Amino acid sequence: MAEAALWTVEELVAATRGQIEGRVSAALNGVAIDNRHIAAGDIFVAIKGERHDGHEFAAAALKAGAGLAMVSRATDEMRAAGPLLVVADDPLRGLENLGRAARARSHAQVIGVTGSVGKTSSKDMLRVALAASGLTHASASSFNNHWGVPLTLARMPRATAYGVLEIGMNHAGEIAPLAAMVRPHVAIVTAIAASHLGHFNSLEEIADAKAEIFSGVVPGGAALISRDTPYFARLATAARAAGIERVVGFGRHAEAEIRIERVALHTDCCCVTAVVLGEGVIYRLGVPGEHMAVNSLAVLGAVKLAGADLARAALALATAAPAKGRGVRQRLAAAGGEILLIDESYNANPASMQAALALLAQASPGRGGRRIAVLGDMLELGRFGEELHGELAGAVDAAGVDILYAAGPLMAKLWARTPPARRGAYAEASDGLAAALLGGLKSGDVVMVKGSLGSRMGPLAEAIRKSFPPVSKE
Repeated sequence: MAEAALWTVEELVAATRGQIEGRVSAALNGVAIDNRHIAAGDIFVAIKGERHDGHEFAAAALKAGAGLAMVSRATDEMRAAGPLLVVADDPLRGLENLGRAARARSHAQVIGVTGSVGKTSSKDMLRVALAASGLTHASASSFNNHWGVPLTLARMPRATAYGVLEIGMNHAGEIAPLAAMVRPHVAIVTAIAASHLGHFNSLEEIADAKAEIFSGVVPGGAALISRDTPYFARLATAARAAGIERVVGFGRHAEAEIRIERVALHTDCCCVTAVVLGEGVIYRLGVPGEHMAVNSLAVLGAVKLAGADLARAALALATAAPAKGRGVRQRLAAAGGEILLIDESYNANPASMQAALALLAQASPGRGGRRIAVLGDMLELGRFGEELHGELAGAVDAAGVDILYAAGPLMAKLWARTPPARRGAYAEASDGLAAALLGGLKSGDVVMVKGSLGSRMGPLAEAIRKSFPPVSKE
């Protein structure tokens, strides 16, 4: 028997209270908001963003193969291009309603993940671990905001056994409505750190904002909270106030119900011995770093709480790999040898910056090589920005960084505290570093690139790849 379409026309109309114009002939098996990435039969949702209005691209999406376009206003061009679902208000509201309908019809065990750092890596590890037990659907990339969460839900296949949704925020009050859509059986808070601190007055306020996830947990659900954070008690109190009876801690803390007993750190993996809710487990984690090992505890805890197979999940974690810009390692050919690139360019805050520098410390340069850090500004830190950038000097020292390249007005504070012998180059913007950086790399070097997405460190990592070809795996 052929598998049912992701959405039927009747379900769409019932969920969104919209009206169909035209004849829908394609099987509606996907949901998209970007007309540049349309698959046959996708439902294209014409969201109005900060820079573009999706209505301008609805006709193009239909011509590219979309089976239907969800719009709030129809034009002759759209009607000529294909069938429409016209919603009364805003297509984003229509997408939210579609997400709610997907969650309501699903029998999946759902895990929600938030925290200042480690959300995406934990979500990706959960995808791998849970897939060993059944069909798993998880957020793509970092789809964790007001459109990413309902889009992920709307894409969830009917037969999903396990759903994993990342939930993020920049301001207080943003997580609660998303958690109400997700309605997780297990809510994970990975850590509390100085991320988006510019929008808050303290780390306590950030903890309270992350605790909003507990308001969406279904009756009988559980909260998984880092036991190592000084805000564990605050978060646990918030979870219980939300009606959650099962509150579980994970980490290195002696009182954590899910804890590391031993961890061996290697350049490209970790070997972990842990106790997960009373059950001993030894496993290899395919991503390096102690912070990753700690987050894998939350993953295995969620696996067990969701009723999946713990042993299979632990074995599957050996295949986990970092996402693009989140610690991907690549060996590149250079005259006389190789360069190791560690690409951490997707995002940054003080906690993740220190973790990335610790990874750099674990990497061993080749003969004559150096540890090189290429760092861009950590954004959204508000009045704390200059101080927190300057404080990175200790982590740079501890990592044994030989050469520092720095970009951005905030990184000028770290640059000022860097000894002259360790200085590579400084620029106001990342593109100003390219010539000096590429000209200074040599065989044996290990180079780590990191910064907030807005500091545009990704193009620097890409420039390194273009200048030094990848080493053949043959």
